[in-house]
Amino acid sequence: MPAFKTLEWKDDALVLLDQRLLPHEVRYVELCSPDEVAAAIRDMTVRGAPAIGAAAAYGLALTARASQAASAASLLDELRAAAELLQAARPTAVNLSWALARVLRAAAIPADPKEMRAAVLREAHAIAEEDVRTNKQIGLNALPLLPDEVTFIHHCNTGALATVDYGTALGVIRTAHEQGKKVFVYVDETRPRLQGARLTAWELSQLGIPHQIIVDGASGYVMKTRKVDAVVVGCDRVAANGDTANKIGTYNLALAARAHRVPFYVCGPTSTIDLNTPGGDQIRIEERPEEEITHIAGILLAPAGSPAFNPAFDITPAELISAIISEGGIARPPFDWSLPRVVAAARKKI
Repeated sequence: MPAFKTLEWKDDALVLLDQRLLPHEVRYVELCSPDEVAAAIRDMTVRGAPAIGAAAAYGLALTARASQAASAASLLDELRAAAELLQAARPTAVNLSWALARVLRAAAIPADPKEMRAAVLREAHAIAEEDVRTNKQIGLNALPLLPDEVTFIHHCNTGALATVDYGTALGVIRTAHEQGKKVFVYVDETRPRLQGARLTAWELSQLGIPHQIIVDGASGYVMKTRKVDAVVVGCDRVAANGDTANKIGTYNLALAARAHRVPFYVCGPTSTIDLNTPGGDQIRIEERPEEEITHIAGILLAPAGSPAFNPAFDITPAELISAIISEGGIARPPFDWSLPRVVAAARKKI
């Protein structure tokens, strides 16, 4: 297990590892209000769909803890208002809305405000604990797809830093390593915020897994000239037809994988599968500040005044995806048939 914790409920506050400072500094921040949690989600102090969902759940626990509401109805109104604030922080990742809805459902059951406060915190803890179990199961489910000597390309960061612990796509890599497979990872740097170079490489170093960082544009050349067995990526939202929203650059990577006949695996919990969204065209794509592209560490790289287009995510069409690996099993094309089945299987295990 890594020595760090991505998020933790401690002394009636949410403690987050500030991922903006990695890999050079390990610093934790303590949050005491839903406004602070929303700000941490927006500025990417915490990031990764599962981690965002768990942080938002604890944001509602902070709301309940601070509330002076004398009635259950008043407290529920406060929780709903906080949920709207948190939901707006990053709209693409479905785990955010999923976690908030789940906590609100739990809060609506008790008729006493004290019991409601306890129910909210209990549900937030349950979401965090389930995330760890879910991620470990994703890794185990992926093992049959991987040879004993396996070389991966991995995009963005999907490890313990993007979840409560262990990870999704990076969790698959970690499981393969822990199960004795000979693992090597090419790490996409992942512009513009360099989550691969900064975060994934840091996690792999912590775990002792051999790797090399590559620029995003090198993946096709690496697939052509080096032996690559699998591309593994996470997901922020999977539509009912299998179209997947993930960190910008995932679509390009999927196209390169198809051209070089390399399996392309999407890894994520069933909470990321949104069966109510028919396809990728219905997924809202967040756009982030231009400065993330034009600057690095506050230093201007582009000509002053040059505009930039900075979508945080892209949509990988289902036809480019070999399989979607979740705790409920492995979904294969046609995804409109297989995804409901893995979702149902996961719910039975809960």
